[in-house]
Amino acid sequence: MREFFDLALPHLDERQRRFARGAFSHMLGHGGNAAVARASGCSPDLVGRGRRELETGAEVTDRVRRAGGGRPPVEEAQPGIVQALDALVEPATRGDPMTALRWTTKSTRTLAGELVRQGYSCSYAVVNSLLKALGYSLQGTAKTLEGSAHPDRDAQFRYLAAQVADFHAAGDPVISVDTKKKELVGRYANPGVTWQPAGEPIQVNDHDFPDPDMPKAVPYGIYDLARDEGWVSVGMSADTGDFALNAIAAWWEHMGRPAYPHTRRLLITADAGGSNGHRNRLFKARLAEFAAQTGLEITVCHFPPGTSKWNKIEHRMFSHITMNWRGRPLTSYETVVNLIGSTTTTTGLTIHADLDKTVYEKGITITNKHFNALPLHRHEFHGDWNYTVKPEDR
Repeated sequence: MREFFDLALPHLDERQRRFARGAFSHMLGHGGNAAVARASGCSPDLVGRGRRELETGAEVTDRVRRAGGGRPPVEEAQPGIVQALDALVEPATRGDPMTALRWTTKSTRTLAGELVRQGYSCSYAVVNSLLKALGYSLQGTAKTLEGSAHPDRDAQFRYLAAQVADFHAAGDPVISVDTKKKELVGRYANPGVTWQPAGEPIQVNDHDFPDPDMPKAVPYGIYDLARDEGWVSVGMSADTGDFALNAIAAWWEHMGRPAYPHTRRLLITADAGGSNGHRNRLFKARLAEFAAQTGLEITVCHFPPGTSKWNKIEHRMFSHITMNWRGRPLTSYETVVNLIGSTTTTTGLTIHADLDKTVYEKGITITNKHFNALPLHRHEFHGDWNYTVKPEDR
């Protein structure tokens, strides 16, 4: 009997092992539980359980365990734990604009400890499973920062997160803005693949030399964090502060004002560089004009230098646009606009795209006198990154 168990048990699942032991015990009769337990290396109680199930007519099934067995999912046993975890991770979340993945700089042990402190019961392994269910992934840190880390980087992220939470709590709009990578327009290869009839690939140029008569498309995006919707102005000219503010003004006119008819303030989160950079005087000058025209009190919080991929618009909107047109040549500006506008997600993302044919002048200078007269109020914490424009100062 011992030889039988040594040979057979490793090839049986949990239920089959229990029934094999129970069957031997049944055949042996009185004292069978103890004898089978010694021969198979388990407890007499386990043998007795298998014997009772067989003698009372166990159901023939492919299930290993009975229906309803096992612990309930942690999110059912502890309501609110998923939301609590997402709230802990969100201020430090980063995103790769090419993959739509989310990842976090906090360890699972640190997150588990904070959840326990909040009154939940969980281990780092449970946190790991919940993070995967929320769409996060464990990633390396290589090539995610564009420069050396600023000493106030983490403090700025916390400050920015607090500003976002304040605006959302009051029902005021928060938008994430940025310029997407410029795209060649024409029959140029686009990374990725798409379904086509066998042997009939889309024909594209065998080189990527830009056509001097066809400027690159310059998509500037505005993403509403609360409503999961965005606006993209596709430019045909230079990426300037004028272009950025015109795109924001177009979003406000067509999407922002109808969605927030009673708001008196707006929060913009933006990268540290580019057409909406914290050192771009033209952007701030046009921002003051926009505030005066709309009556909005506009606050801008910039991401620290070298952290542009942390911007929400990158992984919540731009990544989906990239995936929507992968493997398809952007043959015209209309194609670019249509592909952006048709981008959606299962979570409800919607995007409106429009073509901006304005030719924007480069090199516009804002004098010191003009700049110093702007109604720009710098915050106490890093006033170069955080500032507010108040329309009543005009």
